[in-house]
Amino acid sequence: MEVSLMSKTRVRRVSLLVAFAIGTMPLFEARAQDTHAGKVDNEKALALAAQAAQQQLHQTFTNLKFEDFGPSPVNGPIYQANAGGRIIYYAPQSEHLLFASVYDKNGVNLTALAQEQGASRRLKAIDPAKALAIGPEGTPTVIEFTDPDCPYCQALERFWNTKAAEGKPVRRLVFFVSGIHPTAAAKAEHILCSPDKEAAFRAAYSGQTPLILRQCEAGHARVAQDAELVARVGISGTPTLIVDGKLISGFQQAELETFLDRHAKPALKAASDAAR
Repeated sequence: MEVSLMSKTRVRRVSLLVAFAIGTMPLFEARAQDTHAGKVDNEKALALAAQAAQQQLHQTFTNLKFEDFGPSPVNGPIYQANAGGRIIYYAPQSEHLLFASVYDKNGVNLTALAQEQGASRRLKAIDPAKALAIGPEGTPTVIEFTDPDCPYCQALERFWNTKAAEGKPVRRLVFFVSGIHPTAAAKAEHILCSPDKEAAFRAAYSGQTPLILRQCEAGHARVAQDAELVARVGISGTPTLIVDGKLISGFQQAELETFLDRHAKPALKAASDAAR
């Protein structure tokens, strides 16, 4: 009797479980269908967004021709940072670092503007009175961060000499970068300790190395001060120049030619007016 009652109870429980399973099957199927439909809708929304973005790109930048268009590997918000005078962009969500130039719809280079603003802020930390002045007074002034062992700095020296011979001299306010090459600090100190600093500077940058490098307390202190300024301003390479408030990284001859031509024209006009 007891066995019979247990069997009935078990049958009743199994029947209830089967009924529950049958009753919930449409619910599970409906949820699966909803998930699939949601995925399809999401894909459609992304496709429509991409189509709208591509259309807006062509309408905004009508003078450019685009061959391919698709999703970017960069996700989430993008932030702007200044690293030693260079503007970089960071996307923390996808952990991407972007070295790029950002333009607005009017073709204005916003990255270049940010770099110029950064250079203007760094200019305030530079005291021209503490620089080594090379070149005649009354000529266009250039702030120059340089290294006696840097081959590009030596090439820049030859360029300045050539332009001076053409009648386009400049006044260079020099600060030494001593943390890149091992003997740069000693050579910079030698220049600063020499009786004729400009002559010693030109000799060093022409590749001449004296048997004995001069040393003095004042020169050593100046090299250390320049190193502090380099760190404060964020100079990471040589040569680095500040020309008309604009930061120029490396020996950019075309930009320097433009700078010299721009300053030479007013000088020629002034000389012509004086001759009349």
